[in-house]
Amino acid sequence: MTFDTVIRGGTVATASDTFACDVGISDGRIAALGHDLGDAGQTIDATGRLVLPGGIDSHVHFSQPSGPGIVMADDFESGTRAAAFGGNTTVLPFCLQERGQSLRQAVRDYHAKADGNCYIDVSFHLIISDPTEQVLGQDLPALIKDGYTSFKVFMTYEDLALSDRQILEVMAVARETGALVMVHAENFDAIRFLTDRLEQAGHTAPHFHGASRPIAVEREATHRAIALAELIDVPVMIVHVSNRQAMEEIRRAQQRGLKVFGETCPQYLVLTEKDMEGLNMEGTKYVCSPPPRDVPSQVACWEGLQQGTFSVFSSDHCAFRYDTTGKLAPKGRTSFRWVPNGIPGVETRLPILFSEGVVKGRIDLNRFVALSATNHAKTYGLYPRKGTIAIGSDADIAIWDPAREVTISQDILHHGPDYTPYEGFRVTGWPMTTLVRGEVVVANGTLVGRKGAGQHLARDASLFASARD
Repeated sequence: MTFDTVIRGGTVATASDTFACDVGISDGRIAALGHDLGDAGQTIDATGRLVLPGGIDSHVHFSQPSGPGIVMADDFESGTRAAAFGGNTTVLPFCLQERGQSLRQAVRDYHAKADGNCYIDVSFHLIISDPTEQVLGQDLPALIKDGYTSFKVFMTYEDLALSDRQILEVMAVARETGALVMVHAENFDAIRFLTDRLEQAGHTAPHFHGASRPIAVEREATHRAIALAELIDVPVMIVHVSNRQAMEEIRRAQQRGLKVFGETCPQYLVLTEKDMEGLNMEGTKYVCSPPPRDVPSQVACWEGLQQGTFSVFSSDHCAFRYDTTGKLAPKGRTSFRWVPNGIPGVETRLPILFSEGVVKGRIDLNRFVALSATNHAKTYGLYPRKGTIAIGSDADIAIWDPAREVTISQDILHHGPDYTPYEGFRVTGWPMTTLVRGEVVVANGTLVGRKGAGQHLARDASLFASARD
């Protein structure tokens, strides 16, 4: 048998096994695993390197409306390019329904932004901000049937926060259709109350963003989201968890047999609230929600990754430039309230997890693969097509140099914003070559892929999204 591509001499790792073998690829899929695989149109030498499933980042924001005068720094071209350099082969961006907008029109708008512009594969989550009778009764069930099998609801942010009643209504649709509900869990009224009090006291600098969203705000909303999901009997994913108290709410629910899943992100492992204390407006570079916490919270988030409370590790990439279209927007200079929330991370997510996790002995290589790819595919209806190295799966592969030492800096990254919050952070282990469905997108650190080669993926229902009864 002649293969299109053979990756030779590497160490292959999946979520369960690590073994030395070659990988034969034909027609965009993995066709053979073994030794002495014979002829190939292309041979890639992976001697001394790790051959891993391509990363799946299931929480990214590209080209999302962000308010008057505010422009997100990454569109689908720059965002998927950066993702590819970070060892990712699939990303799941959000399709935001703005209030008053048809959900179907929102999907059409995002396809117009993405189609023909992506270097790697994409699949949309939906954001439900306006759960009208039309949305709940027709649009959302139809879109779920068409492969948009997950959607997100917010418990905070003006124009996004849903009431408990509205959350129950959209959860009921998920219960009937087998969709997975994602929840941004922060108490909106509490945040508004604290923000007003801080501003009245003259505390408007960027670092007061953290004080306006303390751990109790996240813990309470996490508890409430779980209670609402239990009432409907629907699985739920609590996203970007930042601290022990919220993590323990998830753990307790899991111990009671509820289908509650958790996600955390790099910013909660290596940044702290002190990063928002930079002089002048430098602190805005670290403003995201929930905010980075403290060192004990970092320890807790590692514990959640090690013990399985958190099943996925995502970037929550939501990038703005450090200029007047983004972090330095004029209103943001008057108060932290108006600083655009979000930081970049799609390109640095996996190197940080590999270096801080695998290299430092916090997690093993197989757990890294699960957290970076396999669990995302299983959670969001892409497995076994994506997320593993197995015969018949898409040949989505990242080849890593596990010993490469890199100092993260803006100069070496490929994203749209003009800064990285991880400037100067040293890591060991770096993705060098990325293949999507057998086609090389990044080769030894050089972009060789074609814009537009990435496809949109309709997804099956989550393997975990069925109700308990």
